[in-house]
Amino acid sequence: MSGSRAAPVLVAALVAAALFAAGPQAANAAAGSQITQYKIRSPATRPYSIVPGPDGNMWFTESDGNAIGRIKPTGAIREFRLPHPDSHPYGITVGPDGNLWFTERLGNRIGVMATDGTVLNEFDVPTQNAQPWDIALGGDGALWFTEENVDQIGRITVDGSVTEGALAVGTFPTSIAADARGRLWFTEEIGNAIGRIKPSGPDPVAGLTLFQVPTDGVLPWDINGGPGGAMWFTELAGRHVGRITSKGKIKEYPIPGDFGGIAGIAAGPDGNLWFTENDTSQVGRITPRGDVVEVLDTLSYPFGIAAGADGSMWFCEGYGNAIGKIQIG
Repeated sequence: MSGSRAAPVLVAALVAAALFAAGPQAANAAAGSQITQYKIRSPATRPYSIVPGPDGNMWFTESDGNAIGRIKPTGAIREFRLPHPDSHPYGITVGPDGNLWFTERLGNRIGVMATDGTVLNEFDVPTQNAQPWDIALGGDGALWFTEENVDQIGRITVDGSVTEGALAVGTFPTSIAADARGRLWFTEEIGNAIGRIKPSGPDPVAGLTLFQVPTDGVLPWDINGGPGGAMWFTELAGRHVGRITSKGKIKEYPIPGDFGGIAGIAAGPDGNLWFTENDTSQVGRITPRGDVVEVLDTLSYPFGIAAGADGSMWFCEGYGNAIGKIQIG
């Protein structure tokens, strides 16, 4: 940690924490945007991923809280406990049935929850200790997920039928998302590559193509769709945000700063990309041309980020035990 960045980050965190004691408070804004942070009632839940639900609310996983959370546009939070202890939910998405589908990383299951908070089903992942990580809806109507611990891609239908496909050993597939054409894109954290899958039946890796990230050892992490049909990804070790076209051409854009990785990324309603910096406890905005135009301080360790139906960006503050809302300026 360099001296030039440590002081302002620490001060911003302390100021936000002091304001936070009295309830949701507005944090600082740099270029017109404003952050409001909402405390989760249960302690140390480590919120991780967040997604807009079909009910107009945002839904998030509590990776250490063994629950799925719901936050309304007003900031009201409700938590729904999972049946099995130590499930550790990580990724979450909306399925074709209008329910919330999520991974249980340590439970080694895929769960399904209705928007009233009822757990409808939990399906075992066939490979033991696979650690299902992220999950996304594919163009074939199935749910696709990464199995980071065993280097596999999984596919599950709404009736619970699971198939798995093997990747190269030691590549660590992490995040996964679908593009506008229903193809699945995923990051290989250790493989230093972006994978693309064209769904073509039950074999998850039958339509696989891999694209190497130009810079070595950057740990590609999150991935999501952006403007113009491209996919955007983050680098935990490279301080870059990457853009990959539908044909696999990659360009990396540097993020200003001396240290720390870039974690989550998502397209905003303003036509830009929003990203989280977990090590520096900040969120930022980058244009499709690669210009960083805004950086905001948050509580500790922001992870997943997503656009809400209310026109705001919402993100998980892992060690701040809160959900943040960005009103875009």
